[in-house]
Amino acid sequence: MARIRVLTALKIKRNLKPGMYADGLGLYLKVRPGNSKSWIFRYRTGGKLRDMGLGPFHTVSLAEAREKAEVCRVMRLKGLDPLNERLKEQQAKTIEAIETITFEKCAEGYIAAHKAGWKNGKHADQWTATLQTYVYPVFKDKPVAAIDDTLVLKVLQPIWRDKTETASRLRGRIERILDWARVMKYRAGENPARWKGHLDHLLPKRSKVAAIVHHPALPIDETPGFFQILRQEATVVARAFEFCILNATRTNEAMGMRWDEYDEQAQLWTVPGVRMKAGRDHRVPLAQRSQRILAQMQEIRTGQFVFPGGVQERPLSSMAFLMLLRRLERKDITAHGFRSTFRDWAAERTDFSNEVVEMALAHTISNKVEAAYRRGDLFDKRRQLAEAWAAFCAGTAPSKP
Repeated sequence: MARIRVLTALKIKRNLKPGMYADGLGLYLKVRPGNSKSWIFRYRTGGKLRDMGLGPFHTVSLAEAREKAEVCRVMRLKGLDPLNERLKEQQAKTIEAIETITFEKCAEGYIAAHKAGWKNGKHADQWTATLQTYVYPVFKDKPVAAIDDTLVLKVLQPIWRDKTETASRLRGRIERILDWARVMKYRAGENPARWKGHLDHLLPKRSKVAAIVHHPALPIDETPGFFQILRQEATVVARAFEFCILNATRTNEAMGMRWDEYDEQAQLWTVPGVRMKAGRDHRVPLAQRSQRILAQMQEIRTGQFVFPGGVQERPLSSMAFLMLLRRLERKDITAHGFRSTFRDWAAERTDFSNEVVEMALAHTISNKVEAAYRRGDLFDKRRQLAEAWAAFCAGTAPSKP
């Protein structure tokens, strides 16, 4: 008959040689080199010997180890495998933990994972602000696995008609967070915030509930007169604004221009992709008037920015152009609207092709086939376009391409 309860607390505390010391009925004390000790329950199933750890000796006493071994023996009598049962228990706890992960935690995880790649550092704050305002009051603490159509619609429906742009952006943010949660295995199934083939059947199209609001633009024929007034302003802001209009760029692209982006010999400005909406570098051929503006700014250069702001080594404030227009008593137009003025002028007053103009505006090509075959950036033709636009702004008839 096999001996049981062989081990004693006194014997265990001694310095034992490495090996397995049986207590009986499948319980062993395993001693490793260095005298570290742990409990093992050894059993055979399907013809194979299996060892199940019951914990280290410094944490699990002899009496506790015997109790754990007894539980394992009862499982064996029931035809269960103790190791498999432990794995199932661990998996159940993992599933339970996953099911309690909230939408807010997933939103924080998504933002933390992506904010380093966002061009504007304010995006993380904007995401958090819109979520706090519209989403969290509805399902902040809800398990992300429980977010469904009803909850998403409860957020979107109240603002879909009156704040359509905000609601549309919010829907996209919820969708991306839920997609992130699915990839992280925190939820499964369809994304309830998906638009195409889902919410488009439950909510009216944006175009049906809110008119697209364009940036107020200056009429074509008023542009030369406006430029005469603008050139009388002897300020950095005025020169930056003029430079921005002449090159039909977005405000942040011109305001953030650095001297190392300017190639004076090639008469070229390369806007880095990090500051471009499309995320790609954009080459801008500079008209003579643009180069003269840069020469003026070179004379008062104080740092890395071409158009420095009031704070050392910082560009102009994002509000600078708006304040300039207010000072000029032109609240009826916006800086961004001049891109529309340029677009209208090119279409109505010149023979430059649409392709050249779209390149000048750095618009993304929506047609994938056309994008695949277009290799160059029509640089030489765009230089002619830039000179023609500058001449028109100065009050001279534009030359034909």
